[in-house]
Amino acid sequence: MAQESAGITEAFAAFVRSLNEGRYYDAHEDVEAMWYPRRFDDDDEVRLWKGFINAAVSFELIKRGRPGPSLRAWGNYCKYRPLIGGVVTEHKELYVRIADIIEQLDSRLRGKEPHILTGETPCPNF
Repeated sequence: MAQESAGITEAFAAFVRSLNEGRYYDAHEDVEAMWYPRRFDDDDEVRLWKGFINAAVSFELIKRGRPGPSLRAWGNYCKYRPLIGGVVTEHKELYVRIADIIEQLDSRLRGKEPHILTGETPCPNF
């Protein structure tokens, strides 16, 4: 379990670095390598990882000038984002910070004010 915990921490550290550097495809890959073998698990934490992957895909599609597909991928992030509230894991604080980074980045990439300042949420269901 400790090894898995370290792997999660390392994968998400790489994910955040990739996001901050505008390497959204790489960010997606940073987490997908961990998510893929567990993709069929009945586990909200694993589903949350899928949401984070979709956020990175959404940003890569914005970068490539494909707003329609980007919004579809963003919708998948929004579908899984509420799981943060109920997931039982030692990584909950990490996931909250990552969601905040993702949502601030979404605001910048889509040309919106950050939801923290406006009170608006990037996904209507949380």
